[in-house]
Amino acid sequence: MTATSQGRDAGRRLGTGGAGDRPRAGGRSALLALGALGIVYGDIGTNPLFAMREAFDEHGLPLTEQNVLGLLSLMFWSLIIVISLKYLTFVMRADNDGEGGILALTTLAARSEGTSQPRRRMLLVLIGLFGAALLYGDGVITPSISVLAAVEGTTVAAPGLDRLVVPIAVAVLILLFSMQHRGTETIGRAFGPVMIVWFTTMGALGASHVVDEPGVLRAVDPVRGVEFFADNGVRGFLVLGAVILVVVGGEALYADLGHFGRRPITFGWYALVLPSLVLVYMGQGALLIGEPDAIENPFYRMAPDWALVPLVVLATMATVIASQALISGAFSLTNQAIQLGYSPRLRVTHTSASEVGQIYIASINYSLLALCVLLVVGFRESANLAAAYGLAVSTTMVLTTVAFFVVARHGFGWSRRKAMPLCGLFMVVDVAFFGATLFKIPHGGWVPLVLGGLVFTVLTTWRTGRRLVQERMLSDTLPLARFVEGLDHTPPVRSEGTVVHMIVTPGLTPVSLLRLLRATHSLPEQVLVVSVVTENVPRVHRLRRAEVSDMGKGVYKVVLHVGFMERPNVPRALEERVRMKLGFDPAAITYIVGRESVQVSRKPGMAVWREHLFALLSRNATPPSTYLRLPPEQTVELRLPVEL
Repeated sequence: MTATSQGRDAGRRLGTGGAGDRPRAGGRSALLALGALGIVYGDIGTNPLFAMREAFDEHGLPLTEQNVLGLLSLMFWSLIIVISLKYLTFVMRADNDGEGGILALTTLAARSEGTSQPRRRMLLVLIGLFGAALLYGDGVITPSISVLAAVEGTTVAAPGLDRLVVPIAVAVLILLFSMQHRGTETIGRAFGPVMIVWFTTMGALGASHVVDEPGVLRAVDPVRGVEFFADNGVRGFLVLGAVILVVVGGEALYADLGHFGRRPITFGWYALVLPSLVLVYMGQGALLIGEPDAIENPFYRMAPDWALVPLVVLATMATVIASQALISGAFSLTNQAIQLGYSPRLRVTHTSASEVGQIYIASINYSLLALCVLLVVGFRESANLAAAYGLAVSTTMVLTTVAFFVVARHGFGWSRRKAMPLCGLFMVVDVAFFGATLFKIPHGGWVPLVLGGLVFTVLTTWRTGRRLVQERMLSDTLPLARFVEGLDHTPPVRSEGTVVHMIVTPGLTPVSLLRLLRATHSLPEQVLVVSVVTENVPRVHRLRRAEVSDMGKGVYKVVLHVGFMERPNVPRALEERVRMKLGFDPAAITYIVGRESVQVSRKPGMAVWREHLFALLSRNATPPSTYLRLPPEQTVELRLPVEL
């Protein structure tokens, strides 16, 4: 088979054979589509609260009919090109066995490059890490600005409530994050009906004004957008920094692919979300053409006075839901980073028995809550936060296009002639948004960059630190085959029982095994040297989960394979895949785990400040015995000092 045909085969597997396309029963698909409305589209579905207002307020754009039509044209075609075409039609087909997000995509891209381009592979990995880090920054801003914008609606109905906006917003955020432990499926089912009402309400409000001013539909003509740039010059370009607010949520949509699958997400978009968004933006434009003064809050001014209070309540509920897309996306990205070795071990809770991608990570949840509260208290108004919004998203959009081009070329087997025009179109749009949002840095755009930079530093420091620890540990060990040969020269006393020694690198002798042998001069009759290897696929087929090699003298090498979206469960894997071959009693096993105690030194490897950071992360990481789900009553941890 040629390399090209292999690439095409890989493309078919990567693009259409993952869990994102796995068949589902009709009832199950309907529930997932409902959940997707509550989780995936909450973010993009609440942007109408502030996007139009910011487009005119931020740069003092004259509120003329021509500018309104031009701006609407840019908004409409942004939704079509970025969401419908880029993400739903193409990028979401590049799923990593059903999992999405920038980290999964760049892992897929790096794998499709093969081993002949190590520098390119490393660059793609760094792109994925940086894109993922930026999404954490966006995951903090999204709940803050969305909840603030909704609660600010109370001031339209009752201006005297200004001083209560921040306390109410903080209370809403606390309520939202306190619900996360219930899982995205449960939350999605509860939120889905609310979002149906929300999107239907937005569509109805927008349609009522479009009927009054049907000429606003001329904005569908892309020429209007071109004329907008021609009329407004540099100011028109900078307005793209507000137009991007219309598509914020697209990257989170992709990151949530593993929670629901591509088909339910796509169905929800075309059946309800896209028509509602187009109508509500067109409706706001129609309102502004007739009432320019409504720009102070065009969304709420679309509603009749009697509907303001119910609309504020509904909008607040919708913005709570909007935050869910980024929160669940952050959980997915963190789990991927842990399994790929870029993040310290954290306690991951699976919240669904049927959907493996639905998880909850308490430490991430409460970190996001604390940061959201700080932003709300610090910025106090959604208009202030809007300046910080969009830069992280536009940067991640650019990185996604780069990674998708690599997957299209080397994974799907596309020719350059096929891949370049499509990715070139995406890149032109992405770079335009990126260039416009750069001007937001002095006005708050630094917030997601700082947060993303901190996360990126943690991810790269952990990866480098783990590599150095493994190198130091290798100097104290030897190949397992040589260890077994050495048992003939100085035979130890053999005792009854089965002992499992854990080691990261397959084929080597655990330091814990060597030290116990030197101390006791004895060895159990059956010794299992177990390694857990994380593959670059989300899930590993059950028949490939375990490899057992008899090394002789009662010593066995066991390699357990897991996907990067799976949490290892060593006792279960041994019982299901190894017990029948070796015939041991699971309840009588003793697990020996070496836990490194990191000590900072001046040895070459990392800067001293990064060594201190790694040592701090290592001390606070979930213990390996907990992460591997070893039974506490059968587990012994040995402290292994390691100098960086």
